[in-house]
Amino acid sequence: MSKTYRVGLDIGGTFTDFVLLESGSGALHLHKRLTTPDDPAVGALLGLRELLDTHGLRVSDVSELIHGTTLVTNALIERRGSKTALLTTRGFRDVLEMGFEQRYDIYDLFLQYPEPLVSRRDRVEVDERVTREGQPLRSPDLEAVRRQVEALVASGVEALAICFLHSYRNPSHERAVAEYIRGRFPQLALSVSSEVVPEIREYERTATTVCNAYVQPLMARYLNHLERELEREGFTGRFYLMQSSGGSASPDTARKFPIRFLESGPAGGALVSAFLGRFLEMPDLLSFDMGGTTAKACLIMGGKPTTTPVIEAARVHRFKHGSGLPVKAPVVDMIEIGAGGGSIAGADSLGLLKVGPRSAGADPGPACYGLGGTEATVTDACLALGYFDPAYFLGGSMPLRMDDAHAALAGLGGRLELTEAETAWGVFRIVCENMAGAARVHIIEKGQDPRRFKLMAFGGAGPAHAARVARILGAPEVMVPQVSGVASALGFLVAPISFEFSRSYPSEVALLDWKEVNQLYRELEQQARAVLEGAGVERGDMRLERRAEMRFVGQFHEIEVEVPAGDLGSDSAAEMIATFEAEYSRLYHAVLPGYRPMVLNWRLRALGPEPEVHLGLEGRQRDGASYTRQDDAVVQARKATRQAYFPECDGFVPVEVYDRYLLPAGSRLNGPVIVEERESTTLANPGDVLTVDDLGNLHIEVGGV
Repeated sequence: MSKTYRVGLDIGGTFTDFVLLESGSGALHLHKRLTTPDDPAVGALLGLRELLDTHGLRVSDVSELIHGTTLVTNALIERRGSKTALLTTRGFRDVLEMGFEQRYDIYDLFLQYPEPLVSRRDRVEVDERVTREGQPLRSPDLEAVRRQVEALVASGVEALAICFLHSYRNPSHERAVAEYIRGRFPQLALSVSSEVVPEIREYERTATTVCNAYVQPLMARYLNHLERELEREGFTGRFYLMQSSGGSASPDTARKFPIRFLESGPAGGALVSAFLGRFLEMPDLLSFDMGGTTAKACLIMGGKPTTTPVIEAARVHRFKHGSGLPVKAPVVDMIEIGAGGGSIAGADSLGLLKVGPRSAGADPGPACYGLGGTEATVTDACLALGYFDPAYFLGGSMPLRMDDAHAALAGLGGRLELTEAETAWGVFRIVCENMAGAARVHIIEKGQDPRRFKLMAFGGAGPAHAARVARILGAPEVMVPQVSGVASALGFLVAPISFEFSRSYPSEVALLDWKEVNQLYRELEQQARAVLEGAGVERGDMRLERRAEMRFVGQFHEIEVEVPAGDLGSDSAAEMIATFEAEYSRLYHAVLPGYRPMVLNWRLRALGPEPEVHLGLEGRQRDGASYTRQDDAVVQARKATRQAYFPECDGFVPVEVYDRYLLPAGSRLNGPVIVEERESTTLANPGDVLTVDDLGNLHIEVGGV
């Protein structure tokens, strides 16, 4: 039987990560290289060649490539999308500026909102109308639409969003206009709200459709370029992209719905945490992913990451909810903190030390990279504190410059009247406090206690900070899995092909027209099967999961509940109400007596089969080539002793450094201790106890908790 190879490729803000999985044996091969910000595809293709060349493989040997990208996120933040126009119902031209008509910060006297992606002169009103029940009142004049679109094209518009009032109930007007435009203006990228997000609430629906149109040409060009280069290299396997929801999809789906890939990369981290948690019988944990630019925390419960139907993009104030563009698209529910290895330290207006959210990224990077950066970053602090070995960063392939780190920290310390060591420790401590504070809010908002969750730490910088973050949170243990430095890329390989469909049909449960609900689900299932077939999924391997967003009449927020399979009828009403009330009681510990439940949105998630991923996780050789058990004694795993800073020890003390690839199962080390591998470094603090399980995973029992 010939070997087959699958590749996970994660383009981050600072590093691009690669995982090569040999199906059958479960052998893993890892690689990491700096991202190329001007054209991320360049670094991705170069790194892919480097990884394959190392193991005597060609691109043609790869059967499947799953890719995560920050392209959509960066395009919205940096406003690098295409010139976009909007066709909307007469009288609704200003929905994008009216928004929610509320302040996201009542105390900010200089409140700012994101500028609409479409200027007012490019928002065109169409004479058409549909009632909220879906009854057509006035049909659009297609000849008038042609003249309007001609003027837009003449002004340089490349993408067009169509969003008519109540099209979620009756999309006939949108479809007629879209078909007419596609026939006469094939060069236009077209996004239709009844296809992108057929759900109630005009502002969110319009904003999401506009965002989708804005990045459509960019995503199409990027994928066309990447597919051409892969074909030139001889790639004939299947190519998928990771969605924000935690499922993979075909490039054709990405071209049509690029907004579904807004949080493409971070979703992989949550997926691999859930996968490994189930494997290690840890169904409830906190996924903690810290890379070069940001850190992400996601609560895993019952072996699954939670998801949410809406996310904000391109916030004016990065960490203020309500200051960005609302995007109605399913996404793994996580909190992002502007804290990564490249986060820049500085002084605030009061002369106090602060860290982030600005990041040095890959270009110029931290000062110690020697690529032109001069500002002190978290990586510079870790290097100066003795946590990182300058000669073994990325396994020695990217040596760090200690002198440049010292210079950057000394300069910052001089402005703050701190010693270099005090400055470095202040940077490290603040970034840990920031991450712990954000994670605590994320957990408590879900009604959970941070002290009952173990942390699963990964990412290039995660294992170095996780034990300190856990101590602040009161979490009892940190687990650092194998492949921790590139875990998000591995998460892509455990994700099934999937896509989520939705439709709004708001009604009290007691008043539902079940014939309409059944017809709605038949249409959604037909769409779902077509999408999965287009991604290469056999009909017999398809799985369909139904859910509905419900609330009590008069409430504003909904909760998701399961919907029974098969034809629905009056008997289904009692079952759905019971399910809703049970979930409502679990979340809020009470059910409102006398209030009537209603459904707002109906959802269908279509999934392909779970990938058969068998990982050989029994300890890894130094070069990362394969996983084989090591029986060497702990003493043989000791690499060196170096000075490292710990305030509990009143400064720098000698700390033993171990090679993770040589640490045998059953090892037990008292902190402080440092464990190094090619892609990351694990740090156990004084009072912590680090052990190695039978599968080579590191466990840190956090002291003082």
